[in-house]
Amino acid sequence: MTLEKRDLYDSIDQFEDELSAMLNKLQKMKESLQEVVEKNTQLELENQRLRDHLRELNQVAEQSAPTEKIKQDLSISRKNLEKIYEEGFHVCYDSYGSRRENDEPCAFCLEVIYRDSGK
Repeated sequence: MTLEKRDLYDSIDQFEDELSAMLNKLQKMKESLQEVVEKNTQLELENQRLRDHLRELNQVAEQSAPTEKIKQDLSISRKNLEKIYEEGFHVCYDSYGSRRENDEPCAFCLEVIYRDSGK
């Protein structure tokens, strides 16, 4: 083997080693990128869940706000009826004074307390 051929062979071996090292580096970069993409997807999903939860909380707050306004507008007699109702007793015409079992809500009582009070 001549010196020229040997140098060429050594150069090819060196190039092969460098190419192998670059391939390993590329594989590590690909794995890192995959981890970043997965983490980003998790964060996007969590972000969406938090936005949805915040939207639900805002809707609940918006729905309860008118009720608070109505409660503030109640007359003294309706506030007394509300207090009796909250203590667990009916204030509706059919069952006035009887205990509400398990404090179940009564649409008739709520109608008596809150009807036309928002006007």
